[in-house]
Amino acid sequence: MGIRDRGNIKWTAMMLPEHVKLLRDWKEEDRIQQKPELDEQKLEEMNEIIYEAMASNRPLSFIHFENTEYKILIGNIHYADPVQSILRIVSEFGDRHDLRLQDILDVRYL
Repeated sequence: MGIRDRGNIKWTAMMLPEHVKLLRDWKEEDRIQQKPELDEQKLEEMNEIIYEAMASNRPLSFIHFENTEYKILIGNIHYADPVQSILRIVSEFGDRHDLRLQDILDVRYL
C-alpha cells in the first residue's frame, strides 16, 4: 500500500461494509479493459504484414486481447489455420502459442 491508498484506508474505517465492497468492485471494474473494434483498413494492413512475414519467415510483434487484458507476443508464424482462424506462433523462447485472429489487435515487424 502506497501513499495513494492512505486516503482509502482512512475513509473505509467509517464506511459500511456494503460501501467498502462496492468501492472494491468499482476499482476492479476500472481495471478491466474492453476489446476495441478494428476497421477494414487496419485489418487489411495486418493481413498483408502476416502474409509477408510468413513468406519471408520474419519475426513479428503481436498485440492481442486475452482475458480482458492486452498482451504482447513476439515470434514467427509457424502455421496458419484459415478454417479455425488461428495462427500458431513460435515465440523467441521456443514456446508455441495459438492466437485467434479475432483477438489480434496489431501486428508489426521487429
